[in-house]
Amino acid sequence: MTEIDGIDPGAPPSGTGCAECDEAGGWWFHLRRCAQCGHVGCCDSSPAQHATAHWKSSGHPLVQSFEPGEEWYWNYATDALYESGPALAAPTGHPEDQPAPGPAGRVPYNWPELLHR
Repeated sequence: MTEIDGIDPGAPPSGTGCAECDEAGGWWFHLRRCAQCGHVGCCDSSPAQHATAHWKSSGHPLVQSFEPGEEWYWNYATDALYESGPALAAPTGHPEDQPAPGPAGRVPYNWPELLHR
């Protein structure tokens, strides 16, 4: 995967956590970053699945993991996984000290029971 329509390497991430979960006081399991606009949303295992909701509302199908050390991309439109791709603007993951699930203080004690499988 080199140059792909729908990837803007210069778009910065929208924040360090899921934008909608932060607004609502929710929590997430893992984070995904829109490769086109930088929106950070929670993964499909998370209760709210905001990354998928962003794709459906914006039409931006490509996301990159926003977990530290992960570089893979996912294409929601084709269900394709790419092990790597173009480097996106920094930061490329949430802060190392931010736990997953996160954020600290908002994750319920029974979080594994609340994940989508």
